[in-house]
Amino acid sequence: MAIGVDSSNGSGKMDLKTDYAAPRMSADDNADHFLESLGYKPELSRNRSTAQVAFMSFVLASIPYGLATTLIYPMIGGGSVVVIWGWVLVSLIIVCVAASLGEITSVYPTAGGVYYQAFMLSPPSWRRIASWVCGWLYVVGNITITLAVNFGTALFFIGCINVFDKGLDADGNPIPMIEGNSWQQFLIFLAITILCNLISSLGNKWLPWIDTAAIFWTFAGVIAITITILVIAKNGRNSGAYVFGNFETSSGWPKGWSFMVGLLHAGYATSSTGMIISMCEEVQEPATQVPKAMVATIFINTFAGLLFLVPLMFVMPAGEIAAIIASGQPVPYIIKSAVGSPGGAIGLLIPLMVLAIICGIGCTTAASRCVWAFARDGAIPGSKWWVTVNKKLDVPVNAMMLSMVVQILLGLINFGSAVAFNAFSGVGVICLTASYGTPIAINMLTGRRHVADAAFRLGKFGYFANFVAVAWSLLALPLFCMPTNYPVTKVENVNFASVVFAAAMSISALWYIVWGHRNYAGPPVQEHQHTL
Repeated sequence: MAIGVDSSNGSGKMDLKTDYAAPRMSADDNADHFLESLGYKPELSRNRSTAQVAFMSFVLASIPYGLATTLIYPMIGGGSVVVIWGWVLVSLIIVCVAASLGEITSVYPTAGGVYYQAFMLSPPSWRRIASWVCGWLYVVGNITITLAVNFGTALFFIGCINVFDKGLDADGNPIPMIEGNSWQQFLIFLAITILCNLISSLGNKWLPWIDTAAIFWTFAGVIAITITILVIAKNGRNSGAYVFGNFETSSGWPKGWSFMVGLLHAGYATSSTGMIISMCEEVQEPATQVPKAMVATIFINTFAGLLFLVPLMFVMPAGEIAAIIASGQPVPYIIKSAVGSPGGAIGLLIPLMVLAIICGIGCTTAASRCVWAFARDGAIPGSKWWVTVNKKLDVPVNAMMLSMVVQILLGLINFGSAVAFNAFSGVGVICLTASYGTPIAINMLTGRRHVADAAFRLGKFGYFANFVAVAWSLLALPLFCMPTNYPVTKVENVNFASVVFAAAMSISALWYIVWGHRNYAGPPVQEHQHTL
């Protein structure tokens, strides 16, 4: 049975009577030709191999850096049990998310990612609104998670510098080298954000090599940290029973929910799973390379995370949990305590600080491609400005600058709340997880017929993986809007994730009412034939 597809009904709007299906792509098909068959003109160079895609995916999560900046949340939520088992639990869930997304991406490998997939998978009557909502979730998620990475790097740098001190105050407490007030946090964040955008835009052709170097740098750094802290262990070592079984919450929530709220740590580190889809148009064989990279990276991340977290929990001063939490950055505190000197601590922290910048560059790159792709379909106000690709740099510079400006403006929230990072990371995890869950849910509810011939097919595992991924998406929305501590007694403890999320979705809805419902036709779909 052959189905003809026409993207226009003559009036400029989509003909919603036809069910779309992607053409089959053989191993010999040219990726650019296939992209044209999906409705897009190739504009970016395909300069990444399978390994380089996997390395970039690894860099986006940036284990162990991604786990270091948010370690305070599981420490508050329940200590080492949440740190270790929370990481394992979420990693198992994210395998299902990555596999589900990979299967769909092997059928629709475009930079539009999940919003393009949501459109193609949806029934005709509501595919436009599905792709619109999913697209905005994806864009907001990419921008805010990039913001969270760079803002988290600023906080982490302050914590690293403060392994040194200016002496002791009258109460015998160390005087920090950097106070870490709102202005200092914002200015460091601003410098990091500008640096990441400069490197991403001016050095695009070198980014695959940076990603490749990063994975070797990561394991060298993690092994150095692991061996050093376990061998020196100035304050001794905790027992295995303590590391894997001690639950000590200080959040104020009931124990079960406290454990769940502490999962922001692992959720944040794994939220970048689907961001790599935005690089599909810069990959040589996206239908197979990107899905394999997404799934393989989860296993690499899980191993690297355990290699980093378990030794930290063994050398963590068990009687100083309150002091570790009060420091705001547990990893510098724990490492300094383990090696016994600020000089040794900063030496071990330098690999993580370098990874922080590399992670920021990777997220900046992925976010810019996401904004560019959504603007390409006219869904972002002022789209004509954001779709321009700088041919000399081979980068959508305008889209990158838009993303950067939005991040800087959102960074101003820090002046109103000392826990702004919680809002940035929370809303990033919520939006990205929801955007991943949308095409997965549609695929499951429509009987998975669109992925029957996928190049990366899950087979009998498909429904189970899809169900787990959707359940995680539904849980993330309320979970990561929760304040870390309960009850909330002052504005500094409020989690503004729900406010940022509501504001972003309100802007999306308003733009749809003003412009989208009349003009947004969804992704362009060229006429093609597909044999069922």
